[in-house]
Amino acid sequence: MERARRDRDDEGRARSARPRDGLGRPLPYGAPGVERQPEGVVRTPGESLREAQRLLDAGMPFHAHEVLEDAWKSCGDDGRGPERELWRGLAQLAVGLTHAARGNTAGGARLLLRGADRITPYGSGGRGPHGIDTAGLARWARGLAERLSEGAGARGADAADAVAAVDPVAEAPQLTAH
Repeated sequence: MERARRDRDDEGRARSARPRDGLGRPLPYGAPGVERQPEGVVRTPGESLREAQRLLDAGMPFHAHEVLEDAWKSCGDDGRGPERELWRGLAQLAVGLTHAARGNTAGGARLLLRGADRITPYGSGGRGPHGIDTAGLARWARGLAERLSEGAGARGADAADAVAAVDPVAEAPQLTAH
């Protein structure tokens, strides 16, 4: 029996080379897809926020999550260790929206609430570091999580995964206060 070859990166780690759609779902090989975010990019906090916001506004929360995840993972590298959980929470908000947009309301709601809990301690007067609107984002996340949970409850537990997806463009949050 011959085993299928796994896609690998230059360092030998498993990495899917399949194209992805705007919500990060794998497509068949050869299908047109959305350009993926490069992994491991170290950006300034401002660059990370601008790129993540651009992707959220374009209805690509999975890709915004990738940018925010890079910011989270690079916090220790540039002296921003105390902000690590803030960036982790922001990444969870983006991936929570991704799950909600894919129709996974239960998973989306859990991630949104987890992200809201992580970013809340960073808001002094509602604003966190780098102008991040921690209070507004936490309100947005909890509100969307509540709507997702109410919608799933109305359909019953068995129907929770077969839910109509939310529109990621219409639901895109603003990361910074204007």
